Amino acid sequence: MTAPSRAQAPGNEARIVDDIVEKARRAQRTFANADQQRADEAVAAVAWSLYKPENARAMAELAVKDTGLGNVEDKVVKNQRKTFGTLRDLMRVKSVGVIEEDPAKGIVKYAKPVGVVAVVTPSTNPSATPVNKAMMALKGRNAVIVSPSPSGLDTTTRTVELMRDALKRINLPADLVQVLPGASKEMTAALMKSVDLVVVTGSQNNVRAAYSSGTPAIGVGAGNVPVIIDESADLDEAAAKIQASKCFDNSTSCSSENAVVILDKVYDQAIEALKRAGGWLASPERRETIRMALWPQPGKLSRDLIARDALVFAERIGLPDDAKRAKFFMVEETGVGKAHPFSGEKLSLVLAVYRAADFHAAKERVREILDFQGRGHSCGLHTRNLDRARELAEDLDVVRVLVNFAHTFGNGGGFNSGLNFTLSMGCGTWGKNSITENLNYKHFLNITHLVTPIPEDKPSEEELFGHLWTKYGK
Repeated sequence: MTAPSRAQAPGNEARIVDDIVEKARRAQRTFANADQQRADEAVAAVAWSLYKPENARAMAELAVKDTGLGNVEDKVVKNQRKTFGTLRDLMRVKSVGVIEEDPAKGIVKYAKPVGVVAVVTPSTNPSATPVNKAMMALKGRNAVIVSPSPSGLDTTTRTVELMRDALKRINLPADLVQVLPGASKEMTAALMKSVDLVVVTGSQNNVRAAYSSGTPAIGVGAGNVPVIIDESADLDEAAAKIQASKCFDNSTSCSSENAVVILDKVYDQAIEALKRAGGWLASPERRETIRMALWPQPGKLSRDLIARDALVFAERIGLPDDAKRAKFFMVEETGVGKAHPFSGEKLSLVLAVYRAADFHAAKERVREILDFQGRGHSCGLHTRNLDRARELAEDLDVVRVLVNFAHTFGNGGGFNSGLNFTLSMGCGTWGKNSITENLNYKHFLNITHLVTPIPEDKPSEEELFGHLWTKYGK
């Protein structure tokens, strides 16, 4: 592996980045020839560093203190659930040596490391995301350098310290996992140019910077999940799932429902079910109050209101007493686009509600919402009619269509979902991403193909061109 050219950054930042990358390369060289058991030990050790109950709670508390986003109890769950689920997935797969054989094609695949990976992490998950990415990278015998969000710097730095201690405990180099000493854009840009792979979870500005760094990069798209409730759905079950997902960690997840599109036949009944689940429906006057508070400037969400507890949100806006007892807030919406901010991602316990005449209209509304924001990410459907789910999967430009799920708990992997656990959801070219699946260990591997001769597989001209000749002639 040839070392990249020196990163360009002002002052001492280039030298700092060069030193960190060189430490990572030295550590990775000692780890590159580890066997599967040793690689899996590294993964498990790093997983335990956050899953350990006292650490999961300490990092959750520190994250809320640092960022002001989300809530402690849900972050404890996230730290443990995501880590445990990812560990389950990783322990079931091979990432060293021969990982696949196809005798019929004469191909054997060998897994190799990619080298040093830069991981850019968001403020919404300053501990869960670094560990999640480090586990996947270490599975492939790589080294990781984490670039934290400025507001999550303390949490991410402490999380990396826990991972380093865990590696030392099993006699592996601590420098397999490092963190940038600061959160400057210049240092992150220098890091992106100096490594072998960049993985970005967070702002679209960071994703674009990664793709323009000149280094192979994987970024994820913006979330803005719309879900449909049709007339066949179990309305109370759908409402309970939407509430649980929407409220988890105060709606910090990119997979949190941002809009629900309800068919006219069951609109009133579904609204009542959502109310029973803890939703509060704003009057037109209160809707305007919420809009003005949540977007004090056009297109810019209020930092004081995003990802806050429901009571805090209601009190800061001045909502009435019945709203202060709610778990989440519903606003009726009729349009989509910049002139209708509720149609976009809100990063708060506010759910936009749309009425649709029929399923076709609901599908087209979902398409509009995704085209405005969240194209490629995902959508959901609560129904007993799986033909409708298949129609959404066939017609909409999304990577994931979830049926009868609490979206947050299925989209990024779940114990009742076949999707692998991750904190980064690829959105394909629709979302200007390079992957169309949940980020996983395979994205942290280089693959060598051993190819041996097989019996000739050469069809006749008639087999390949016959249908064309028959229809159009030669």
